[in-house]
Amino acid sequence: MEACRESAFSLDLPQYSQLCYQYDRERAALWCYLNPPRPCSTKILATEVRDFQIRVATYLNSAPSVRDGLRYMVMASATPQFFNLGGDLELFVRLISDRDRDALYEYGRTGIDVVYDNWTHLGIPTLTTISLVQGVALGGGFEGALSCNVFIAEECAQMAFPEMLFNMFPGMGAYSLLTRRIEPFRAERMMRTGRQYRARELWEMGVVDVLASDGEGVHAVNDFIRRHGHSRNAQEAIQQVRQRVNPITRQELVDVLEIWVDAAMRLTARDLRVMERIAAAQELLDAPKDETSASSRDHYAEAETPASVLRVAAGG
Repeated sequence: MEACRESAFSLDLPQYSQLCYQYDRERAALWCYLNPPRPCSTKILATEVRDFQIRVATYLNSAPSVRDGLRYMVMASATPQFFNLGGDLELFVRLISDRDRDALYEYGRTGIDVVYDNWTHLGIPTLTTISLVQGVALGGGFEGALSCNVFIAEECAQMAFPEMLFNMFPGMGAYSLLTRRIEPFRAERMMRTGRQYRARELWEMGVVDVLASDGEGVHAVNDFIRRHGHSRNAQEAIQQVRQRVNPITRQELVDVLEIWVDAAMRLTARDLRVMERIAAAQELLDAPKDETSASSRDHYAEAETPASVLRVAAGG
């Protein structure tokens, strides 16, 4: 792989603060790596991903000839241990406490715009979006992975919607995205229980498209691109048919976001305290073991998985 500015790929992208990118000329693939200071969807990260999408779409719409040089956009994490732990709960607590509904809606609107553009492959028929989850994807991070046309995960990956712990639901595309892949009752069960799933189980359910061996996620993406390229015309046509027959509209996502914001503004002081504890637990999950205090390690000794860490933090 090579940096975009050093390749024949002529798209000029800025130096982002919370994501980085690489262009794979051989496979016509642009990799976007999430790299926030905390492994959650900060406002800056969401804004930068949105800017990245807009610039890529503008470039691909500039001339038909450039599309052969970019056929795949891959979303991954610069820290494979964590794809993304979900929404910025510290920000949520502050905005809800301040009764700043507009700012909360603005955050969510950026999130659903990212989801929608991933799902519709930026409106470019010849582009395929791919997500690679190698570690933990929770809440909004799980939604982000689901939003891509192809969902690849390593067997060690762990995913869940833990929002029920603080009396909320995943409101930036989870229901819409899951019900395009599995039955609604299964989608609701995933959201109502907050249960953690291993990648293999999600693959068996049809949520994950490609299951990779541990440590082999990048190879699995490259292998998918190779196989996809052998029948690209048919694959891209089927992609278009799927989105025509079973579409997700931007308005559907906006309507759900409105419900999510209204629900957030009804959260109690107790709910917000739980959210604060879960935010602290996210920080603990991200901390290297040698930097985690002995008392913290003892407190979470019983918690063997990220989802159970959050349950302990929530008092459940």
